[in-house]
Amino acid sequence: MAYVSKKEDESGLSSYYNNKTTIIQEARVFNDSPISPRKCRALLTRIVYLLYIGETFSAQEATTLFFGTTKLFQHKDSALRQMVYLAIKELATTAEDVIMVTSSIMKDMQPNSEVIYRPNAIRALCRIIDPSMAQGVERFFKAAIVDRTPSISSAALVSSYHLFPLAKDVVKRWVNEAQEAVSAKSSSSFFPGSSGGGYLNFGSSGNSNSGYQPIPSTSYITQYHALGLLYLIRQQDRMAVTKMIQQLGGGKSGAGTTLKNSMALCMLIRYAAKVMEEDPNVQRQILDLLEGWLRHKSDMVNFEAARAICEMKNVNASQLTKPIAVLQLFLSSPKPVLKFSATRTLATLALTHPAAVASCNVDLENLITDQNRSVATYAITTLLKTGNEASVDRLMKQITGFMSEISDEFKVIIVDAIRSLCIKFPTKHVSMLAFLSGVLRDEGGYDFKRAVVEAMFDMIKFISDCKEQALSHLCEFIEDCEFTKLSVRILHLLGLEGPKAPQPTKYIRFIYNRVVLENATVRAAAVTSLAKFGVNAVDDGLRRSIGVLLNRCLDDVDDEVRDRAAMYLKVMKEASLADTYVKEESVFSLAALESKLVAYVNDVDASAQPFDASSIPKISRAQLAAESTRPSTLDTIAAPATRASTSPPPPTAAETQSAYVQQLADIPHFAEYGTVLNSSVKPVQLTESETEYQVTCVKHIFREHIVFQFNVSNTLPDTVLEQVVVVMQPQADSGLTEDVVFQIDSLSCANSPGIVYVSFKRDKPREYTTTSFQCILKFISKELDPSTGRPEEEGYEDEYQLEEVELSAGGDYIIPSYASFSSEWDRLRSGATATETFSLGAMESIKAACDSIIELLNMEPLGGTEIPNSPSVHTLQLSGLVTGGGGKVLVRCRMTFSRGQGVTLELGVRAEQENVCALVVSVVGG
Repeated sequence: MAYVSKKEDESGLSSYYNNKTTIIQEARVFNDSPISPRKCRALLTRIVYLLYIGETFSAQEATTLFFGTTKLFQHKDSALRQMVYLAIKELATTAEDVIMVTSSIMKDMQPNSEVIYRPNAIRALCRIIDPSMAQGVERFFKAAIVDRTPSISSAALVSSYHLFPLAKDVVKRWVNEAQEAVSAKSSSSFFPGSSGGGYLNFGSSGNSNSGYQPIPSTSYITQYHALGLLYLIRQQDRMAVTKMIQQLGGGKSGAGTTLKNSMALCMLIRYAAKVMEEDPNVQRQILDLLEGWLRHKSDMVNFEAARAICEMKNVNASQLTKPIAVLQLFLSSPKPVLKFSATRTLATLALTHPAAVASCNVDLENLITDQNRSVATYAITTLLKTGNEASVDRLMKQITGFMSEISDEFKVIIVDAIRSLCIKFPTKHVSMLAFLSGVLRDEGGYDFKRAVVEAMFDMIKFISDCKEQALSHLCEFIEDCEFTKLSVRILHLLGLEGPKAPQPTKYIRFIYNRVVLENATVRAAAVTSLAKFGVNAVDDGLRRSIGVLLNRCLDDVDDEVRDRAAMYLKVMKEASLADTYVKEESVFSLAALESKLVAYVNDVDASAQPFDASSIPKISRAQLAAESTRPSTLDTIAAPATRASTSPPPPTAAETQSAYVQQLADIPHFAEYGTVLNSSVKPVQLTESETEYQVTCVKHIFREHIVFQFNVSNTLPDTVLEQVVVVMQPQADSGLTEDVVFQIDSLSCANSPGIVYVSFKRDKPREYTTTSFQCILKFISKELDPSTGRPEEEGYEDEYQLEEVELSAGGDYIIPSYASFSSEWDRLRSGATATETFSLGAMESIKAACDSIIELLNMEPLGGTEIPNSPSVHTLQLSGLVTGGGGKVLVRCRMTFSRGQGVTLELGVRAEQENVCALVVSVVGG
């Protein structure tokens, strides 16, 4: 094959030579007589090259090339036949009618076929055949899997691996052959004899299957492929996987293992770690195996075993001693890959066990000057987590030296390590802030600059001594910041923290410069930040100056900037507007807002009325920030990817509420009830988790109805439950009348859980009924016929006693909602009020009383009052919303504690309606 010279490449000959149209035209060489193996190999190479770089062929083009290629089956040149199979394998996914060449390929797969291209034929057949044909080629694959030639066995194993998703039942029958391939045996590899055209007979057109020259295999790569297939077949059977690990593990020392391939052992270690994570009962046995592999002669196996132990759940310091000793030896290795892997693993481990990693500090310090900057970065990151306060300054000087020599990805890791160090050693904030301000001026991408800015944000939040200096550094940064998002975030922070500073006026110049020099998004953020200075200003002169600056913004070319300036000028003149739009500390709960909006949009009748935002609970800005907190970059980059959980995240509150609303809306009877006012956040368990029937309850509150949703699971595989209902008996004079019951017609283990709905009508919708219900699960039990899998004709009636269901104020009628207690308490002074005194003699402390009241009322504690500052006197402040238009309710609990008498409670309630006050008092007094 002629290679393209640099001169030809520059002249465009290379693009012509590898052009798809040119190649299709040159495919005529497949029809030449006699066939030229050299020309055909060159053309096939160009076809495969185009496919590998992403070029696509249409179905017609691929089919033409595919069947042109198959004409070369008649030629005996080994190298050409290998190239033919490679091209066929790649074209098979696009070409049509490829199944027609199956018989030709299977001829080269015969066990007595002594040709070098037999492995290629096996791989090509895997791509060609239809899943329904897998059983027809089973005999060939079984023979190939146990073949003594490693290349043939590996090709069959890898092809079986790819066939498994398409023909699971057939491939599962090959488990014995795969097991045999895993066991170490004297294997051989082969190459063609010396006669012909040299290595692989390139350039030869003669017959090349003249015989074998067996060469013993030293890689045992077949074991790696066979182990992968074995695990794929057995992965759903944990006991079988555990048994396989114990059989191949080789005992405590690991010396008795039959696995001689290092990659196979590494794969086995990963399987063992996964089993240990899923089943803690086998942790001791698996740990013994892992510790045995720490002494293996292969560095790869040593590292994999050490990493598996370091990533164990709840690993203790004594279990970490041996793997850390192995990793410490790697730190002094001359091989860069070993040093990198060891430092990366230790950096991850230092997040949770810094004391255990501290023994490696001397070796890690020697790596700070390592030529490989990736190794040096992880070394210094680990030292930042394990070092003491005295070593901080020395480490900071060493970091400064090579920050310019590493990539942004590693800069982020170091900055996040310093971010954690700031909180750990706040007295060293001067040197760390100086370092951060320095790197903030260096060149770097968005992720790096964001990491530095967030580190400064944390210092401002947690270290009050450095707040003013950090704000000044951020002001200088936005003077020349190319990232709009960072500028907006910094301006927002300046609006929050700047007015509280001793000299707020020094920040105003930097903020107003953004109005003059930046794009519309940043200008709008700057206007908002200026307005916060004006609203919170103590000095009237400063407020007037801010007004002048905002007036200039009224002429801005962007409408968003103009609208913000106009609004904030109005807000600065009226205190009530300032309290609502600037000083308000609470925001709507996004999950609850989404749920209410979805219900409002889906309700046809609701469009006649404006959306009622007063029923949506609020949360504090701190809670909102906590909900949307970004995980540390250090956690995401340094954390291992191999052990990441594949399970989906649990549904959010909004997703759960929306799912409930959709379920109820699908039932026409419930659709007539109107909007769901509230649903239980968590299902209530009504049975023990070990029982044969498991039932949970969710309560849905409507304006005039209450619907109880019972999720019923049948755990008996040989029993079917029919006509499943829940009989509910409320207390006398509950004010509820049963409306309708929707039963489960048939419930088996396979279709569990099923849902039973029981609906009650509220006799007085404006009252908040609290009561309890006796519940009995009733059904007809039928046995399954083992031969047919169908239930028997006759069954027997049975019932199962469930736990009582409580309809209570907290959780069913009252929703937690954040508020500014002092201002709301004053606002509700003219509304409904109630004050009662209670003696809580059973309470052993004020903290216990706080926890009990919060749980009972299901209200939001405000201002950190859920944690008492004094053991004898405390005031608990609570806020909530009442469903069904009940409005806001605030509770003030004044408590005193004395030994022998318990807690004395003065309960003060203020609400927008009288019956809400009575509801709260009755809950505490009940």
